[in-house]
Amino acid sequence: MVIAYHLIWTAYGTWLPNDQRGSSSKRICRSEIASLGQLHYGRRTLQPAGWEIRDFYKKAPSVLKHALLTFSPDQRRIIGASFAESVETRKYTCYACAIMPDHVHMLIRKHRDTAERMIANLQQDSRDALRSSGARPPDHPVWGGPGWNVFQDNPDAIGRTIPYIESNPDKMGMPKQHWPFVRPYDGWPLHKGHNPNSPYAKRQHGEPFKKY
Repeated sequence: MVIAYHLIWTAYGTWLPNDQRGSSSKRICRSEIASLGQLHYGRRTLQPAGWEIRDFYKKAPSVLKHALLTFSPDQRRIIGASFAESVETRKYTCYACAIMPDHVHMLIRKHRDTAERMIANLQQDSRDALRSSGARPPDHPVWGGPGWNVFQDNPDAIGRTIPYIESNPDKMGMPKQHWPFVRPYDGWPLHKGHNPNSPYAKRQHGEPFKKY
């Protein structure tokens, strides 16, 4: 049973459909981008060398319709403020977030919105905020596609994912990030005071889940 989602999405142009590391795209819509290389659906077992990826993206700006831009510290703060408003307005519960120069990681508890809808909402709200601030032209896509998500089906998985997300800035030599909309994980759905007879609790405690 899914209890949370690790949401990941990238900035425009920073992970193209034919990225040599593989991608979630099944087709390339523009012939100009197709000229960069072959499509590799799914993560490739044998990963390319770093220089191959760098060479691929050196060629990318010449075939992209919009400028290939990353997020400055000020722009990341704009995105963070937008996320805070989105989380509050839509009543999401966020356990971790890392806003990087070219991608985003968020861990959000299961909600009435699907993972895909949550990404779409967060992208649209932050896109509007960046455009309104003048950080991006009005026609710039900002984000590079619908992103993807990793199901979290037990508290231990959430416990492993939180430090992974939180360590992303450190890996790039960036300061640790603290976002006001991120709340500490309380063990949900096995948090203090939880209903031991709920379907979630029974499944997490090893009891078979019955459909009624």
